[in-house]
Amino acid sequence: MERKVLLLMENKHWWNNSVVYQIYPKSFQDSNGDGVGDLRGIINRLDYLKKLGVDIIWLNPIYKSPQVDNGYDISDYQAINPTLGNMADFQELIDGIHHRGMKLVMDLVVNHTSDQHKWFEESRKSKDNPYRDYYIWRDGKNGKEPNNWGSYFSGPAWKYDPETDQYYLHLFAPQQPDLNWENPNVRHSVYDMMNWWAAKGVDGFRMDVINLISKPKELTDGPLTGDEKYANVEKLVPNGPRMHEFLQEMNRNVMSKHKMITVGEMPGTTPEQAKAYANLDNKELNMIFQFEHMGLDGNSNPALGKWNDQKTKLADLRANFTKWQKGLMGTAWNSLYWNNHDQPRVVSRFGDDSNEENRVKSAKMLATMLHFQQGTPYIYEGEEIGMTNVYFDKLEDYVDLESINAYHQLVDDQHLLDGKTMLKYLSMHSRDNARTPMQWDDSKNAGFSTGTPWEKVNPNYSTINVEKALTDQNSIFYYYQKLIKLRHELPVITNGDFQLVAGNEDDPAVFAYRRQNADTTLLVITNYTDQTLQRHYDVPDGAKLLITNYADDAGETIRPYEAKVYQY
Repeated sequence: MERKVLLLMENKHWWNNSVVYQIYPKSFQDSNGDGVGDLRGIINRLDYLKKLGVDIIWLNPIYKSPQVDNGYDISDYQAINPTLGNMADFQELIDGIHHRGMKLVMDLVVNHTSDQHKWFEESRKSKDNPYRDYYIWRDGKNGKEPNNWGSYFSGPAWKYDPETDQYYLHLFAPQQPDLNWENPNVRHSVYDMMNWWAAKGVDGFRMDVINLISKPKELTDGPLTGDEKYANVEKLVPNGPRMHEFLQEMNRNVMSKHKMITVGEMPGTTPEQAKAYANLDNKELNMIFQFEHMGLDGNSNPALGKWNDQKTKLADLRANFTKWQKGLMGTAWNSLYWNNHDQPRVVSRFGDDSNEENRVKSAKMLATMLHFQQGTPYIYEGEEIGMTNVYFDKLEDYVDLESINAYHQLVDDQHLLDGKTMLKYLSMHSRDNARTPMQWDDSKNAGFSTGTPWEKVNPNYSTINVEKALTDQNSIFYYYQKLIKLRHELPVITNGDFQLVAGNEDDPAVFAYRRQNADTTLLVITNYTDQTLQRHYDVPDGAKLLITNYADDAGETIRPYEAKVYQY
């Protein structure tokens, strides 16, 4: 343990004890009444984020985009989408962030572009166009697509283009053609763009599905299972043969020249692979987003994908957290998160939003469980006030392309589910749950906009909002504020070893672990259930109760959704 702790301290970077706050700009704050959040809205809320205490603000894409996939279809990497503002607004935003001692991370989407990007518009004109090889074009096979790959958004991963009688690859929407990273001109165009943003003061990048950029050498058919019409690209494409080469080249051309933080979104990545991607030698990325804990509530029927209403079992969650904590300790760096723009709300998914007391208690418990682990925590907008899923009961209320496509595929096309059941599953897992407007107060539209919001506001905004949270010293907001402060003050949270409490490995209700360095031990105890339990843990005399979500300490009685941390 001493060797690992020493290694972490020797390799400590400015972001090691930082906390990141993720903003989905369209849903954060509208400043001009058009119903869409914008950069000026974010500028107007910077003091709120400073009060919370976060160190880094991560913005989802703000680039020019047709908005087929809410900004992840970029038509110009060096322009601001007009609905969000302009470059002068961006400069004011980054200056305001830096003035308050915070840093800015931009979303980087370079696996694909929009089909309205100038590169693709040129690429599709002719087979000998200079930009043709910026994308992945292939002849059809027997009158069909070049292979049987399926898109992440359902349907085939190839789109026929009659202009040149070929197909182009799109792992996501047809309007999101994949870039050809085998072409060095593509790679260096991307690096030039990243350096352009760094020159404007951007402090880092969150890299969207970055481990998909290196495709398999031969784009051959994948295996089909059950009634699948298309092969699952989630098992075929991630972590391709040139991934490390590409990331190291990116690091040399961009990251090594700037004092940056980088996190790569990497579905299908294991701890062993993460050790190479996010090694403390800093030759590739600083950390990755892995998704294993996000899939623990999946179902046994692969045809349904993520669509179900199951709650994750604590045994599975604990085993996964422990695997990553111990797997990367002293070698690489963890990212810690419960939710983001693509995931349902944490308190609805892993906690209990059935009543106000349980919502508050379970939100604080889940925050405690995560924030005392080793790594960089990410807070998604509204998480700090306990925002919940929206529970839409009509398909017309959904905006998310993935959700709408999945409904039509599973209900209308394949008849695997009835409409009522699928709507229940959407209300649990749709990305729209994360994208409803930020709830600032109990005025019209939750104080988000004076116009009609682009996405419906959660009806519970009158009771769950920032204004109410700030007037209650026992609110979830102030609990998060304290967790952030503790991470800044206690080195053990950054560099301490992680160990499960002996005997806790199989506990169905309580997750208990220790963080320990040469000076300090923290004992973290969290009750994942609504039951009152009896548990004994060895707590030395004189130990300090560092934080808890109850008003007192009941000792060996562990109350519903209780969380407490001892320091000694």
